[in-house]
Amino acid sequence: MKIFIIIGAVNAFLAVALGAFGAHGLEGKVEPKYLETWKTGVTYQMFHAVGILIIGVLVGKLPATALLSTSGWLMLAGIILFSGSLYVLTLTKISILGAITPLGGVAFLAAWVLLIIAAVKYL
Repeated sequence: MKIFIIIGAVNAFLAVALGAFGAHGLEGKVEPKYLETWKTGVTYQMFHAVGILIIGVLVGKLPATALLSTSGWLMLAGIILFSGSLYVLTLTKISILGAITPLGGVAFLAAWVLLIIAAVKYL
């Protein structure tokens, strides 16, 4: 429980910090399309930081299940792969990094499916 709350809070903090950096540090330094790419990374990071926080709370309230912990780790992997690849793409303009982004998206989708299954099974 504690680990997911910490991971979720750290990622929420980072999303706010990276959002501010994008708005103030990158504006005028990168093309508008890359600034939008950065914003997409920040948005998805924040959504999934909240998802990880929710998982942290549910782990403490529901019976022990691998469904929830796997969901939490998949959300973290999704943040790293999806948002991380978008951040690096924005800063380096190495377009091949765009091939990594969908892997993060699949991790996000799998995480939400596991959370749905856990909710159906235990709530």
